Amino acid sequence: MGRGGIGGAGLVAAVAKADVENTDSTRGFVKDVKRIIIKVGTAVVTGPNGRLAMGRLGALCEQVKQLNFEGYEVILVTSGAVGVGRQRLKYRKLVNSSFADLQNPQLDMDGKACAAVGQSVLMAIYDTLFSQLDVTSSQLLVTDRDFMDPSFGNQIRETVDSLLDLKVIPVFNENDAISTRRQPYEDSSGIFWDNDSLARLLAQELKADLLIMLSDVEGLYSGPPSDPLSKIIHTYVHEQHGKLISFGEKSRVGRGGMQAKVAAAVTAASKGIPVVIASGFAIDSIIKVMRGEKIGTLFHREANQWGCSKEATAREMAVAARDCSRHLQKLSSEERKKILLDIADALEANEDQITSENQADLDLAQDIGYDKSLVARMTIKPGKIKSLAGSIREIADMEDPISHTLKRTEVAKDLVFEKTYCPLGVLLIIFESRPDALVQIASLAIRSGNGLLLKGGKEAMRSNTILHKVITGAIPDVVGKKLIGLVKNKDEIADLLKLDDVIDLVIPRGSNKLVSQIKAATKIPVLGHADGICHVYIDKSADMDMAKRIVLDAKVDYPAACNAMETLLVHKDLNRTEGLDDLLVELEKEGVVIYGGPVAHDTLKLPKVDSFHHEYNSMACTLEFVDDVQSAIDHINRYGSAHTDCIITTDVKAAETFLQQVDSAAVFHNASTRFCDGARFGLGAEVGISTGRIHARGPVGVDGLLTTRCILRGSGQVVNGDKGVVYTHRELPLQIHIWKYLSVATLMLSIKIWLV
Repeated sequence: MGRGGIGGAGLVAAVAKADVENTDSTRGFVKDVKRIIIKVGTAVVTGPNGRLAMGRLGALCEQVKQLNFEGYEVILVTSGAVGVGRQRLKYRKLVNSSFADLQNPQLDMDGKACAAVGQSVLMAIYDTLFSQLDVTSSQLLVTDRDFMDPSFGNQIRETVDSLLDLKVIPVFNENDAISTRRQPYEDSSGIFWDNDSLARLLAQELKADLLIMLSDVEGLYSGPPSDPLSKIIHTYVHEQHGKLISFGEKSRVGRGGMQAKVAAAVTAASKGIPVVIASGFAIDSIIKVMRGEKIGTLFHREANQWGCSKEATAREMAVAARDCSRHLQKLSSEERKKILLDIADALEANEDQITSENQADLDLAQDIGYDKSLVARMTIKPGKIKSLAGSIREIADMEDPISHTLKRTEVAKDLVFEKTYCPLGVLLIIFESRPDALVQIASLAIRSGNGLLLKGGKEAMRSNTILHKVITGAIPDVVGKKLIGLVKNKDEIADLLKLDDVIDLVIPRGSNKLVSQIKAATKIPVLGHADGICHVYIDKSADMDMAKRIVLDAKVDYPAACNAMETLLVHKDLNRTEGLDDLLVELEKEGVVIYGGPVAHDTLKLPKVDSFHHEYNSMACTLEFVDDVQSAIDHINRYGSAHTDCIITTDVKAAETFLQQVDSAAVFHNASTRFCDGARFGLGAEVGISTGRIHARGPVGVDGLLTTRCILRGSGQVVNGDKGVVYTHRELPLQIHIWKYLSVATLMLSIKIWLV
């Protein structure tokens, strides 16, 4: 260590420009790395059939070329010669076999012969690939006997240093063809016996700053990677993981396996050489390691001083939230209501401190140069705290959602089945920019009896921190402050997304990129929408004055919102009418750039849209003409994102057809798409808008954070093969205690009606 990196050029500059939250604090040492040894396993070099995996080799060489170009000193240690040679010799033997030979095939082949044939093929492939990238490679074959010579270390360092000075990539392999080993898997010398231990030995001899070992799995797991209960270990601590890990079988083709890699990595790390075991199947694993991203498994001499891994911290946070949620569920509705009212009071009492911390975030955001629209979303404007407190009080006054009975059925005599609402458990909410979202989400979680983990954007960290402090400060000890956890580091999200046994639902609120990344990275159910492609269809019978108001509002009121209009569909009979011309003029006055679909492009000479799949979420929209309401429905169902779509028409039949057949989470008649919002729908607030078809759809309020529980009340019944059980399956009235929900005026009116 200590050579120093390559300064601010190239890859390092790219790292600096990248989102710093993509990096892991424990990988910060990579900024000082210059000399890297990359060990490539046989399972990476070859496919299941024994043939060279050209795609993976190509991706490997491209990454090595990039590092070489950026000034890193890269050394390869490659396996695969024996496997490649065996495949080629099998083919030659098959070609030269007689019919009798084919009836009694002899599959055993001498490993040394395979190595001798395969080595030349392997190096020819490396040479060809590197040559195409304007990189020169060189071959260095070693045996265990070489390292017995005391002078060998100096000789190999001189050779490698000379090659690296010339920007040549040294490619090492064990010379299996002349190995002194009596058997392929015997360690006759005690120095090294596979390319994993060879890579470790070379890392020491050549004074490498980092050893990257590429495998056919993503890293070291707590058990076999195929076992769903196995978890990836991002940072190996021998005292913590050494006795807990169970290794699977050896490599399908190589001499070692994960156990050999771990042994080599532990030894190298103890000598001060960090090691990362990562997947060689990914096209960018090496580059990600050099960016400091938390991929694979890190072995580091100081790992035991870093304390518990973030994975454990993430699990502890999630488990604590679940435990606290169970305490919360034990409380009465009035007690949960009081918690919300106390939170509302606490927000108003701490308004000055909240706005002060928010202003600090805004000042920093402006200094960094964040986009103005982002700064606007971060801002807690005057009156916002009062508005948030009012929303919390509205949620507190809602009917208690927990244990609400949905259905009662008499299964058999004195055997009653009930379906009731119950909380989901633990929610993980990942949101961007808007600190007020934290308040809304927390209040909904408390009312619905759920535990909560929150991760807001780094740009609003101080605002989120003070809001979290104020809210948790109002939660009584009988529930626990850890009911709501605040995740402060983005690198913890990866660990949280693996906790499908503790976290029950993930709700991402933010950009399409964020939602898509979350969906791709977890097995936990995700509630959200990846796109917000909203349509407004103007039917031929539409009131054009109404259409103008709705379309302008849907597009201009807040263009960056997910419920803003992206595509305007118009009945073909309205083409070149005064009403449509006026509407387009008004849109252009508001700064909207209008693109045309195939028909609109031809008839109105509008700039042609590339794809109806495109989402603008900006001051641009697409206009297209359709034949009728059914054509509009078909267009929306094909190109839309199932978010919010609207028809403007005075034709009731056309409206009903549209409302019933458009397959979206929200479908409107004669109303702006901007109404698709939890607060506007009277839900008090929302945790997000869901376009999925499982669980909740549309704006998600309290009821979207609940699931159901089946309760059966009996009197000693048994199934006993259904003998003697008479099933009635008779629907029973719900036992709802309505009196506490009626106001005095409503109660008096009800009594008066009953008396009459």
